[in-house]
Amino acid sequence: MTDTEAHVDDEIVLLDMDGTPIGTASKTAAHGPDTALHLAFSCYVLNADGQLLITRRALSKKTWPGVWTNSFCGHPRPAEPVLNAVHRRADFELGLEISEVALALPLFRYRATDSRGTVENEVCPVYVARTDGDPDPDPREVAEFVWVEPGAVARAASQAPWAFSPWMVMQLEQLEKFS
Repeated sequence: MTDTEAHVDDEIVLLDMDGTPIGTASKTAAHGPDTALHLAFSCYVLNADGQLLITRRALSKKTWPGVWTNSFCGHPRPAEPVLNAVHRRADFELGLEISEVALALPLFRYRATDSRGTVENEVCPVYVARTDGDPDPDPREVAEFVWVEPGAVARAASQAPWAFSPWMVMQLEQLEKFS
C-alpha cells in the first residue's frame, strides 16, 4: 500500500446513461447531493474455508460511515482496467493479495442516498475473489472486519438492511453463490 494513495483525490470515470465513458471528475467533487453516474466496482473476498470477509466502513468515510459492507469497493482511474483497480484497492484498503478474481455481476447498477444526503450513482460490476491471507486494513478505510459464513450474511442483510451498505444488500439479493 502506498501511503500517498489515501491522500490523492483520484479521478473517476463519468458515464452516460448507457454506461459509456464521457469524461472524468475528481472523486471528492463528484460525490454529493447530485452525483453523476460513474464507474465503480465491488469485491467479495473468500478465504480457504469458504468464509466471506465483510468490513465495517471507517467512521471518517464520506458515504455510509460505520456501516457493514462487502470486502471492499473502489473506482477505477481513467484508462485503468477494472481488474487492475480491484487488485490495487485490495492491497490499499485491506493489505490483501487476492487471486481467482471472477466477475459475478457484470451489469450491477444502483443509486442510493445516505443519511447526510450524499448520493452514490454507480455502474458497479461485482467481483468475487479468494485470498490465503489475513487483512491488515487501512484504518482510514476500514473500522473493523470479520470472516463469516456467506449465507449468514445474506440472511442478516435481508432481515436488517439498515445495518449494511445499500449496494451490498442489493448485490447479495443477486449473488446466488451467497444465498
